[in-house]
Amino acid sequence: MFAMRRRQFISLLGGAAAWPAGARAQQMPVVGFLSSRSPSESTYVVAAFRQGLREVGYVEGQNLIIAFRWAEGRYDQLPALAADLVGLRVAVLFAAGGSPSALAAKSATSAIPVVFSAVANPVGLGLVASLSRPGGNVTGMSVFTYELWSKRLEVMRELLPSAAVIAALVNPSVTTAEPDAGELRVAAKAVGLELHVIEANSDRSLSVAFMKLVELRAGACLVQADPFLDGQRDKLVEFFAQHAIPASYAWRESVLAGGLMSYGTSIVESYHQAGRYAGRILKGEKPADLPVMQPTKFDLVINLKTAKALGLTVPDKLLALADEVIE
Repeated sequence: MFAMRRRQFISLLGGAAAWPAGARAQQMPVVGFLSSRSPSESTYVVAAFRQGLREVGYVEGQNLIIAFRWAEGRYDQLPALAADLVGLRVAVLFAAGGSPSALAAKSATSAIPVVFSAVANPVGLGLVASLSRPGGNVTGMSVFTYELWSKRLEVMRELLPSAAVIAALVNPSVTTAEPDAGELRVAAKAVGLELHVIEANSDRSLSVAFMKLVELRAGACLVQADPFLDGQRDKLVEFFAQHAIPASYAWRESVLAGGLMSYGTSIVESYHQAGRYAGRILKGEKPADLPVMQPTKFDLVINLKTAKALGLTVPDKLLALADEVIE
């Protein structure tokens, strides 16, 4: 039993010791997978990344090795994990889980190609020179997050026109936390709403955030698009259901898990396209020549079952606007 668990642990880490001798002998290219998330809640996005690789001719275990490193929400570990993957001399370094991973990867190497996924404002963060001409060794998939705060607030107001106090749950450890909060403050002030920004970046601080939300008696809560908070999806859904707080998320997956609604782009598609970019780089293309991809589709997803449990009636206007209604 111990030996089996040890093998599983090594395989999960994706270190060189876990690579089959035959694979090493064939000198398969190695893609480093650096994530700020945890493996247990990343199965669906890892599958999307593998699918993207497969579409350009790379299948893990056949002509490719993927070395995984997981920070599990502890962003301060990302620089060391990135350095570890650079030390393995990976052919491509995939920075998964938003800006924390992308910034760590860029700092770790200026030579190895880096592909990032789900990063908001990559130009502003200094990851690339421009979206059309990234330059250097970094490119990837951008997302719109703080730009969508006002739209998510608008949708929540349509559902709850009498709400006077709302909360925003953000992770202060990410560089987009303040822009996200600032965008929402402007939008809330414009419609006369009282906004409270509540921070959480660990299990302990999330518990404190829950207590604050209860004390505030907020009429609704908007959750930031953040890898750590996304990893706490089940806890968030359970808490908001228990305290009857309508919540809006950035990703559809939270609504599938029982959340009320979401508005945003597809995190799965971001990983899928990142896999394709990683494969194209393995075939010889340069990151500097691959423009940063931007999302073109934004979906409103509503969970009617959750709405009914909260005692809410979703207006026909919102139902008509929804791209997906879960019943």
